[in-house]
Amino acid sequence: MQLAACFFLGCGIFLASGYNSFSKSMETIGKKQYQVQHGSCSYTFLLPEADNCRSSTPYVSNAVQRDAPLDYDDSVQRLQLLENIMENNTQWLMKVLNQTTRLELQLLEHSLSTNKLEKQISDQTNEITKLQEKNSFLEKRVLEMEDKHMLQLKSIKDEKDQLQVLVTRQNSIIEELEKQLVTATVNNSVLQKQQHDLMETVHSLLTMISTPNSKNNFIAKEEQISFKDCAEAFKSGLTANGIYTLTVSSTAQEKKAYCDMETAGGGWTVIQKREDGSVDFHRTWKEYKMGFGDPAGEYWLGNEFVSQLTNQKRYVLKIQLKDWEGNEAYSLYDHFSLASEEQKYRIYLKGLTGTAGKISSISQPGNDFSTKDADNDKCICKCSQMLTGGWWFDACGPSNLNGMYYPLRQNNNKFNGIKWYYWKGSGYSLKATTMMIRPADF
Repeated sequence: MQLAACFFLGCGIFLASGYNSFSKSMETIGKKQYQVQHGSCSYTFLLPEADNCRSSTPYVSNAVQRDAPLDYDDSVQRLQLLENIMENNTQWLMKVLNQTTRLELQLLEHSLSTNKLEKQISDQTNEITKLQEKNSFLEKRVLEMEDKHMLQLKSIKDEKDQLQVLVTRQNSIIEELEKQLVTATVNNSVLQKQQHDLMETVHSLLTMISTPNSKNNFIAKEEQISFKDCAEAFKSGLTANGIYTLTVSSTAQEKKAYCDMETAGGGWTVIQKREDGSVDFHRTWKEYKMGFGDPAGEYWLGNEFVSQLTNQKRYVLKIQLKDWEGNEAYSLYDHFSLASEEQKYRIYLKGLTGTAGKISSISQPGNDFSTKDADNDKCICKCSQMLTGGWWFDACGPSNLNGMYYPLRQNNNKFNGIKWYYWKGSGYSLKATTMMIRPADF
């Protein structure tokens, strides 16, 4: 037991001081050493001498120790016991060393894992830094693009404003040119008409000189030979187109009228003609009653004359239409007449055929005639004043062949123009129209 106590004291010195310092100190003391090799490490243990251990044991008296002789067998037993104790301690120490080695390995593994994790964190940190730098660069680029876009928008807006000003000026110039064109067109039409009249006069004079006995000289000279209508003149042998003198037998009123002796067998009395806009058709009730214009060009024969003529016998009405694209169409009514002035020259129509629409563009049943000074339509808006011209308007209706004349490229979206709805629609103004009548039994 004394040896064991000395050993534990020695072990305490070993554990506290380390391997090298402990070995040197024990060498100076001269104690017995035991060395154990474990791997690359060497461990040294000290065993205290028996005398030293006995001198440190307090429970044996000094007198007994001096007087008692040293027994060899007892020393051997004590040494054997000490060796057993040392062997047990050595085994225990080996377990401690093994455990320490495992802890060192775990610590090493943990250190390696920590280094790997630190490397990963470092790599991720670098990636984040790169992403932040890239994001900063992209933000800078976006700001630059926004600034550039704003400059472009401002430039486009300035260009748009300049173009708007230019378009406004050009529109004004175009409107002025259109007005000049209309004036020039009217003047040109008048000149062409005058030229045409002169050519006809010259041709008629030449014809009269060359064939003094010709029947048709009555047309050229406009002799005072009257017919009830152009059909009667045609049957008398006058088969050339031209101006004839007509007389209604009941009143002896004479009218100059243009006779179409060619269309569909001839014999047609023209009661309305539009071709160049040279005549203003926005007239009074009296003017539409008596007629106006020139039978050689644009004119209106007169409601009173047509009323008296169509009430003597049954007449048919043919309306011929031309658009600005070179197309032609017609509407044929197999029964046509006008009532008296007391009945506002109401129109009666039956039996529609033709190519200008399957539905009549003159509203049915018959409507009263209206002019700018005689509002007889069925609308509170006064259609004649709004749409111009005299016509059987109904409630402003789908037709008005006496509307404002518009030249080419100005004839669309004109609701007060020369309109025939069921052929060209409500906003298309026609190029030319002709209204003519002939006896149904011709």
